[in-house]
Amino acid sequence: MRRRDLIKVIAGLAAVWPFAGHTQQPSMPVIGYLGLTSANADAYLLTHFQKALSGAGFEDGRNVKIEYRFAERDVSRLPGLARDLIDRHVAIIFTATTISAVTAKVATSTIPIVFAIGSDPVKLGLVSSLNHPGGNLTGISFFTTQMEAKRLGLLHEFVPNAGLIGVLLNPNNPFFDNQLNDVQEAASALNVKIHIERASNEQDIARAFRQFAQGQVRALLVGSDPYFNSQRSLVISPAVQLGLPAIYEWREFAEAGGLMSYGTSITDAYRQASDFVVRILKGAKPADLPVLQSDKFEFVINLKTAKAMGVQVPLQLQQRANEFIE
Repeated sequence: MRRRDLIKVIAGLAAVWPFAGHTQQPSMPVIGYLGLTSANADAYLLTHFQKALSGAGFEDGRNVKIEYRFAERDVSRLPGLARDLIDRHVAIIFTATTISAVTAKVATSTIPIVFAIGSDPVKLGLVSSLNHPGGNLTGISFFTTQMEAKRLGLLHEFVPNAGLIGVLLNPNNPFFDNQLNDVQEAASALNVKIHIERASNEQDIARAFRQFAQGQVRALLVGSDPYFNSQRSLVISPAVQLGLPAIYEWREFAEAGGLMSYGTSITDAYRQASDFVVRILKGAKPADLPVLQSDKFEFVINLKTAKAMGVQVPLQLQQRANEFIE
């Protein structure tokens, strides 16, 4: 989905969503969190965010209030939730998915918005440039959707003789077309054959793994996507059961039993986002705070999973790994 199409969809949803009643101005600054998934899915990340805020002197319930709104994976709910936060007179909106960041931008041009997203905020139109954001948005970009080629390369090194590599992508991801093109170009450069399956729900994922099994796929790349991240067990367990060496985006996948992960640190991104929130609470303007690009990359290998699957981790990959899980 192109940027203008994404914004058109969100603007359309916002136009038909009823406006909430205005509430009394809060007695302490309120941080609004606009989440795409659920409280349970985001809990471990928000713990890092809250801890970083507390370390900077802002403690929820004492001198700042955090209001949470979760769309429960229903994109159509985001405009209404954003409006609810605006009517709550929040001082800042913090959001950590591409579509919720765009939703927040459509909803307000005055309330500061801090994002932590895996997409290019300039191409999305969220900011004018990384160094000079302009407007009311700034934050962290970790460009995870642009790293599929790197992950495919690592997977190819792990299973160099795999006749066919499976790729799982979510067609509802706003950057699906970019991911698809990147994977196809990388596969061509590596001279490897790939089998692409599309999945956006539990039933799709189950069907995709049946296709991988029937198609004699020998390794698996799971594309970066908020839904896959929120439903990690659905893409980890069947890969292990089928004996497919698989690579994922976040270290959390490897911690949950996935074989390998390569990407930036999402927990570090939440910590960095808290720095922006603190600076804005102290009077800084988003337009004056350059967008940061996450530079902490983690290559994690779960040796326990490798042993359970009966696969040997190549020495060159062991030497390049940042961390092993045993």
